[in-house]
Amino acid sequence: MITYFFVILCTNSLFMELHYTGIIIAVSTFLVIGLCHPLVIKTEYYSGTRFWWLFLTLGLAFIAIAFMVENVILSSLLGVCGASLLWGIGELFAQKRRVKKGWFPMNPKRKHEYED
Repeated sequence: MITYFFVILCTNSLFMELHYTGIIIAVSTFLVIGLCHPLVIKTEYYSGTRFWWLFLTLGLAFIAIAFMVENVILSSLLGVCGASLLWGIGELFAQKRRVKKGWFPMNPKRKHEYED
């Protein structure tokens, strides 16, 4: 019975036609989120929270461009980049709190920024 079902599936032309759009979007999303995490850590280490506005500007720009792009994969990737950058604003300030708690290394050149 199972063998018969498998043979029917393999001979069906719909089964043999694969669509990679979802997988490409999923892997791209995973990579974008994975790249934004160290970006936030390095940004906070070297410049603090000064450039939060850059995350905001780029995030909104990517989302606006995503609305105008017809290609599904590119539009999704732009939207994910934009949302990740907007999320990164909150993470940037959270990273500063994590540094104050001693969970991440403090930049000795900016030690005065962490004193209350």
